Amino acid sequence: MSCKEGNLLSFKILIDETGTIVTELSGVPENYLHKLFKDGELMLIRKILKEARPKLEELHSYLENELDAMVFTT
Repeated sequence: MSCKEGNLLSFKILIDETGTIVTELSGVPENYLHKLFKDGELMLIRKILKEARPKLEELHSYLENELDAMVFTT
């Protein structure tokens, strides 16, 4: 990999200038990983993302649902 650091998968909780809270889930698309990594390193990164992504997606959905519910009840 030519760069020293890159975002493979990230989760953020953000607040904007109006006080709106949102969650953000982002990362490298699975079909792009082969351009960044090779062989064993690629297998390791795929395994890490395979394990982490569903957990972060679940957290992302849960928090968004909670935030939506709070907006409608306030």
